[in-house]
Amino acid sequence: MHIAIVGATGMLGQPVTRELIRAGFAVRLIARDVAKTRALFPNIDVVSADLRNVDALRDALVGMDAVYLNLSIRQDEKQSDFHTEAEGLQNLILAAQSTGVKRIGYLSSIIIRYQGMNGFRWWVFDVKQAAVERIKESGLPYSIFYPSCFMDSMNGTQRAGRFILLVGRSGVKPMYIAASDYGRQVARAFQLVKDGQNQEYIIQGPEAVTQHEAAERFVKAYAKEKLRTVTTPSFLMKLGGFFTAQADYGWHITEALNNYPEGFESQKTWDELGKPTTTIEQFAGSI
Repeated sequence: MHIAIVGATGMLGQPVTRELIRAGFAVRLIARDVAKTRALFPNIDVVSADLRNVDALRDALVGMDAVYLNLSIRQDEKQSDFHTEAEGLQNLILAAQSTGVKRIGYLSSIIIRYQGMNGFRWWVFDVKQAAVERIKESGLPYSIFYPSCFMDSMNGTQRAGRFILLVGRSGVKPMYIAASDYGRQVARAFQLVKDGQNQEYIIQGPEAVTQHEAAERFVKAYAKEKLRTVTTPSFLMKLGGFFTAQADYGWHITEALNNYPEGFESQKTWDELGKPTTTIEQFAGSI
């Protein structure tokens, strides 16, 4: 199978790309920053294209059997902006339909289910939910993945220097997963899939822990330098949302993460794609 990947250089895109390559797929990376992408993947086919340009996407998808999408909404995006998971996704689908692509793989989220709970509404979740429906209505077979929290976020979006940032406190227990384990599950899904088959998988890690427990375990196991957790009251983040788009994003996403009542739903995923085994301590020791 020849698989094109959009978003290969991101925190979650890199592990998936490496696992698809390791699994033996013929991979092509579609990127705006070709130089950066080639530096990360020097022996892999990289082509230049932008989700705003349907013609460029068509050229990039020629000869591809599938395309895997690792898209996101930036923290500074406004509702009125161009969104890769809205207009960009529609352009990608048009290009895929006209070039004979037979499958779309897409990274979604289990947390978007919080939309509508406890009176919660957020335009970002509207975009993400609409993206799933747009893919399902495209007529193309799909493989959609709905992950819980990623361990990688503790060393990524939550980290500021020597601090791991948390907002509020919550008793809910997400099932944290390492992006490398997720990448192996994606590769296995593409290995197993039959022509025309649709796939949907809930992606969860090996154990359920609160966000503070996860952060404290990560800090304790991280050996490269001394880290600390810092907790900001949620009302301060909400107040900051009146002034910056980034703070508004931060409050909404943590409000959903702090309140979504996640339960174990991954038995089918583990049975078919393998059980993830990376613990928080192992993850902290690997980076």
